Amino acid sequence: MVKFAKTTCKFFMSKLNPVQKTVVGAQFLFVAFGATVLVPLLVGLDPSVALFTAGLGTLIFHAVTKGKVPIFLGSSFAFIAPIIKATELYGLPGTLCGLVAVGAVYGIMSALVRLRGIGFVTRLFPPIVVGPVIMLIGLSLAGTGVDMAKGNWLLAIVALLTTVAVNLFAKGLLKLIPIFAGIVVGYIVAAVTGNVDFKPVLDAPWFALPAFVRPEFCWEAIVFMIPVAIAPVIEHIGDVYAINEVTGNDYVKDPGLHRTMLGDGLACVAASLIGGPPVTTYSEVTGAVSLTKISDPSVLRIAGVFGILFSIVGKMSALLKTIPSAVLGGIMLLLFGTIASVGINTLVKNKVDMGNTRNLVISSLILTLGIGGAEMHIGPVTFGGIGLAALVGVILNLVIPGKEPVKD
Repeated sequence: MVKFAKTTCKFFMSKLNPVQKTVVGAQFLFVAFGATVLVPLLVGLDPSVALFTAGLGTLIFHAVTKGKVPIFLGSSFAFIAPIIKATELYGLPGTLCGLVAVGAVYGIMSALVRLRGIGFVTRLFPPIVVGPVIMLIGLSLAGTGVDMAKGNWLLAIVALLTTVAVNLFAKGLLKLIPIFAGIVVGYIVAAVTGNVDFKPVLDAPWFALPAFVRPEFCWEAIVFMIPVAIAPVIEHIGDVYAINEVTGNDYVKDPGLHRTMLGDGLACVAASLIGGPPVTTYSEVTGAVSLTKISDPSVLRIAGVFGILFSIVGKMSALLKTIPSAVLGGIMLLLFGTIASVGINTLVKNKVDMGNTRNLVISSLILTLGIGGAEMHIGPVTFGGIGLAALVGVILNLVIPGKEPVKD
């Protein structure tokens, strides 16, 4: 794999021809595949729909950004817990309605960035709010991961150790796919030990449309979901700056951060309208761009097309659904802890003073309300979970005096 990555890098340093672009596009989708299908498997959505919406969302993003930004969009982990809870409260069609509204938040943020600049968004969502919210996303799912893993600890540990080993010791492109590697090795062990039923795969057609689901209007789900968009919006900004560093171009200015954010938002809307999870910019693929030195945006669009094509392979969807929950649980033990650690790193990297009483109050209430499952009822509308915690964090940051100034 390492040798292949180095060969690919050297071979494609010059301008790519159509065949070369196709090969690299498939390679980039491979990098994003494991994480993209993991989210729907965890929340009860069709993984084929997620592949379709990842591809469609990527193409929409490139259309909005004038085809200038080499980014791939895949399923967002930030919405796993909210989707699970909202589906319990409002059903899947209602939840999808709430996710459509998430795309509208991106649109509003896009307009604010265009009118007021990035500093306005940073003041609204500073590290003291974003860090604890990201921590909450990971910590709120810890119980789910443990529950899934304890169904078969052998499979869970195999998947977990594989994912950790790839993270620590792999080189080149292999290092970018720890989740995929964990799923594959865990699945092989599950098959050998008789823990996989292949009948659904044998019965499935070779080609079939994904199981699309239409949203149904639900005001409560909209209110429930909108605050959850805080963390992905900030994540989007960070990923755009990351691809700036990788390519040496300034996409914040051209085509503009407002365009990238709008493209991401419209992709989320499109995904939610047909039953897919919200999509977000994928750091794994940005890492692949950095490794291969291939930053031609058309290659990412080819990866998007491959996502759509793979989504109609019926046997692939059936195969993904046969993955034992313990295998997924083993990966989740690491994944959700990693998400929480990213939140901690956000605080550390931005040198947030946690000895400051103001910061301590904001972070403490975000974590306590979120992990504690606090809910607030206003008439028929329920605020709860990560959304409520994030909203409280934003309000506290705005009203408690003593916050540090943020430069535009």
